[in-house]
Amino acid sequence: MTVSNAVADKAILVPTPNIDVQPRRYADFDTFCEALDHAAKGVLGFNFHDPRGTLSRIYPYSELRADALVAARKLIAFGVAPGDRVALVAETGPDFAAIFCGAMYAGAWPVPLPLPTSFGGKESYIDQLAVQLASSDPKMLVYPGEIAEMAGAAAARQGCAGLSWEDFHAGEQSAAELPKPDPDAISYLQYSSGSTRFPHGVAVTHRALLANLAGHSHGMKIDNPDRAISWLPWYHDMGLVGCFLSPIANSVSVDFLKTEDFARRPLAWLDLISRNKGTSLSYSPTFGYDICARRISSQTAVSDRFDLSRWRVAGNGADMIRPDVMQNFVNAFADAGFKAEAFLPSYGLAEATLAVTVMPPGEGIRVELVEEERLSGTPRDLSRPARYRAMVNCGVPVLGMEVAIKGENGNVLGHHHIGKVWCRGSSVMHSYFRDPEATAACMVDGWLDTGDMGYVDEQGYLFIVGRAKDMIIINGKNHWPQDIEWAVEQLPGFHQGDIAAFSVETENGEEAPAVLVHCRVSDPVERVKLRDQIRDKVRSITGMNCVVELVPPRTLPRTSSGKLSRAKAKKLYLAGEIAPYQLAA
Repeated sequence: MTVSNAVADKAILVPTPNIDVQPRRYADFDTFCEALDHAAKGVLGFNFHDPRGTLSRIYPYSELRADALVAARKLIAFGVAPGDRVALVAETGPDFAAIFCGAMYAGAWPVPLPLPTSFGGKESYIDQLAVQLASSDPKMLVYPGEIAEMAGAAAARQGCAGLSWEDFHAGEQSAAELPKPDPDAISYLQYSSGSTRFPHGVAVTHRALLANLAGHSHGMKIDNPDRAISWLPWYHDMGLVGCFLSPIANSVSVDFLKTEDFARRPLAWLDLISRNKGTSLSYSPTFGYDICARRISSQTAVSDRFDLSRWRVAGNGADMIRPDVMQNFVNAFADAGFKAEAFLPSYGLAEATLAVTVMPPGEGIRVELVEEERLSGTPRDLSRPARYRAMVNCGVPVLGMEVAIKGENGNVLGHHHIGKVWCRGSSVMHSYFRDPEATAACMVDGWLDTGDMGYVDEQGYLFIVGRAKDMIIINGKNHWPQDIEWAVEQLPGFHQGDIAAFSVETENGEEAPAVLVHCRVSDPVERVKLRDQIRDKVRSITGMNCVVELVPPRTLPRTSSGKLSRAKAKKLYLAGEIAPYQLAA
């Protein structure tokens, strides 16, 4: 029976238990294949839920392993060899899970790619897939049947085979012996944090993956009767590594809600947590907590619907953590038993597999107030009152990881001095796939330049204060400014260097993309049309409204080598030293 056709009677579905029949192991395996082999001997597994949070499919790890071995032999029959890439559209479900793990058993490198979003349109999605396929150069792309037209077009553009889940399962199996997994071989490629226009595939070995899975399980103190609940997408490192791969290697059952179902009915996430009779582990970017708090009115008796008293780890990650949003969530759900000390801030990135630091469980969110001048590196204006921003403590390095704060010359800075965050450890990436120049730019003597800014205190706790690199993070999704700038450059009349994209903080404390654009149009009516056209174009890329400012030609600052300086453009704009044209609303 194929995983696509395996349908159980919903009336008798019983979720996989919280406690296994065999002793728990904490990712102490040489390869992920060995981890799944062990998990399959127990009774734990995945549990998939429909949009209303009703259990629709049980998928024990024993069944996942059996399906993965079949998938491995089918991949070999399709001509996939060790080291080949197998691109997979990351739909939350048994099909993706089985083929992803099957690629590992076959010695190939699975490459999770995103599903289409509700914005951007068909052509934008085909372009995004095609660019990532060109970068990863896969043997094939496998995808859900309902997006066959778009995914097939992207595969055809790249010249690789395109197969739906159904087509894949209909394939023959090879009788060849599966290769012996190598701990130092690449286990998968991750594209979640890279630019879609200029992508970087993060290559992670089995050894690095298992080291990180062991590290964050140790940091969260995973134990019986913990159970994970997740709506995070499987193409992003937090969803893929933290909620798909980690439970297998650390003996945890999981309840899954599809990301698009969470977007429509976010409180179904809290319903799943409430039904768990064990202790819950569940992660979300800040915006997930924000959405849930906003959906609850002051008249709603949350205690009648939810029981969040057993939510032990309410993880925060993937974007800047906002204490005000977290406090709003506590206010909204305290009557349902939610405890503020359940919050577990963390910091990580795909280049470190996932976790770099994790807050010790039970300590909750701790903040320090930092003068804004220190954050921007500008001298303090003594004629004005000091302005402070709350910085969230992101915890201590996970097992096997070191963190250092370095200055511009590479010197290690002392406590409470803001600088670049560097990390070193057994779970740092192998390389960027086929990009030695980019790898060398961020890897120095085993240390990884994260591109983020922060400081550590006397106890070794890390505080992230911003990003040194130009990445814009909106609702937990990463957007490279080059992508936005390139999109605007495609409009008539623009050239490279005419656009600077960066993030700004809105009045409610949230981030939004901002675009400064050289304008050569003099007619006021045409300027308004141009602004609206640019706003629509950026919305198709980010899914959000942006701030568009038209500025006179030759306004945007350059570096000494003639390159656009986004950081300086942002600084001058916020200081009022760049004067945009005044347009009608």
